[in-house]
Amino acid sequence: MKLFSVVIALILIKSCNSSIKKESFDFETRFEKSKGFETATYDETIVYYENLAKKYRKISILEIGETDSGKPLHLITYNPDNEFNFNTIHKTKNIILINNGIHPGESDGIDATMMLFRDLASGIIETPKNTVLVTIPIYNVGGSLNRNSTTRTNQNGPKEYGFRGNARNYDLNRDFIKCDTKNAKTFTQIFHMVNPDVFIDNHVSNGADYQYALTHLFTQHNKLGGTLGDYIHTEMMPKLEQKLAKKDWDITPYVNVFNRVPETGFSQFFDYPRYSTGYTTLWNTLGMMVETHMLKPYKQRVYGTYELMKSMIEIVEEDQSIISSLRNDSTNNFKVGATYPLNWAIDSTKTSTLNFKGFEGEMITSEITGMPRLKYNRDKPFTKPVTYYNYFKPTDSITIPKAYIIPQGWYDIIDLLKLNAAEMNRFENDSTITVETYTIDSYETVKTPFEGHYLHYNTTLKAKTEEIAFSKGDYIINTNQSAIRYLLETLEPQAPDSFFNWNFFDIILQQKEGFSPYVWEDLALELLNKNPDLKEIFETKKEKDFDFANNWYAQLDWLHQQSDYFEKAYLKYPVYRLN
Repeated sequence: MKLFSVVIALILIKSCNSSIKKESFDFETRFEKSKGFETATYDETIVYYENLAKKYRKISILEIGETDSGKPLHLITYNPDNEFNFNTIHKTKNIILINNGIHPGESDGIDATMMLFRDLASGIIETPKNTVLVTIPIYNVGGSLNRNSTTRTNQNGPKEYGFRGNARNYDLNRDFIKCDTKNAKTFTQIFHMVNPDVFIDNHVSNGADYQYALTHLFTQHNKLGGTLGDYIHTEMMPKLEQKLAKKDWDITPYVNVFNRVPETGFSQFFDYPRYSTGYTTLWNTLGMMVETHMLKPYKQRVYGTYELMKSMIEIVEEDQSIISSLRNDSTNNFKVGATYPLNWAIDSTKTSTLNFKGFEGEMITSEITGMPRLKYNRDKPFTKPVTYYNYFKPTDSITIPKAYIIPQGWYDIIDLLKLNAAEMNRFENDSTITVETYTIDSYETVKTPFEGHYLHYNTTLKAKTEEIAFSKGDYIINTNQSAIRYLLETLEPQAPDSFFNWNFFDIILQQKEGFSPYVWEDLALELLNKNPDLKEIFETKKEKDFDFANNWYAQLDWLHQQSDYFEKAYLKYPVYRLN
């Protein structure tokens, strides 16, 4: 009986092993099966990578974090060394992080990356020795599940695709600083865990018509700054263009125009930190967006994206030591007391010339409106020099402080700083410290909502030095750390994507206490009688300002603001600079 049991067990083991050996996977993508007309669904994409990980030990799949859809994000890693600890990987290799499906209707990267990982794992593409590839296969999960055939009005395929807004209708490529979504919070976690040397975000353009299927949008080199900015501008970008040219893939910088012809010239897109590559730049990651051309056939766009990513792997392989060295050196570019630019403008004194391949455009009369409309003529292609404005200059700057101090009550700000790996300490005792303070002097606000906010801009400040009492538990954040650029871009109110401009501090813009005119009249008269200098300023203001002189409430309010009765918190920015 025992012998019979042993025999049965051996048969079962052999049967199980045989079934494992016979298990086969179909790694032909939906895109390939449809001859280039369709894109994979969310479920198909995740199952595809799960099967790749089962088949090849060099592929890892990880569920991580949450999204607004209720589903997690996935992180797929290709490493021929079978090592998936990113701290260990960084000791010998560089990492490329590819983000797909931030706008799921722009699905080119989703299909291209599936094929790329398969071809790397199976040996169709030569195994990179110095580079590890990581991808978020579909970042906007909710948008991917919202599948349709109509919302990409101008786009030539695929047959069905996802929607731009996520499960809460946020455009995730505006959310990297404000982090209103679970998607963005999880991306932040992934980004700091992976710490990529190069970041690629795959998109489809929706601008002008031209001959190219591929355009690139590298992070703006002046803003990136230093030797790293020089490298992306004079080395990485030209190398990518040259490698693709050898493969018969023409590429040009992203054509940043709307409803006009490109040959009149155009500027480089300026990627503020709200955008993916603007955000990744804050940690000295070399970033680029791929922008395929919406009017080209889907099959051509996907294979173009595939070849571009292959070429980028080749560049990172060749320049592995250079990229690592430049990233390490760039952490020393921002020192206490140095100048840091916050706002930028096009420098029209410096330009580049593109040998641009376009189509002739003309203004004809619209049969709908009866007014002029733009019409491109694809029967009239041209190649001609076009001015490209790809240099920017600072329009203002600040001096980098030694530290920032934030009272503990601003926990939403503290939480975002912690999420972004900012190092900070807390006061162990109540302390009075001499700091630089800001008062909001003026600002403008957009008239319509933008991604859930009424964004401020043109913010100006009044600064002064004061002694401020801080409480035990308040936070002090030294700027001598890897998160320095993130701190400067979010905590300096005049920065375009500061927490102030994104409405996190709007509560200080509202007065909490006021006055009753019939009471304040007597107190104000007493104030003027006791302060002859103030009285002189008041009378002069009435003489020179007609509106002020004819507005009794404005006069009383102005006097209230000059008095000790006026609340100290109004317009006082509650983040302090320690210089």
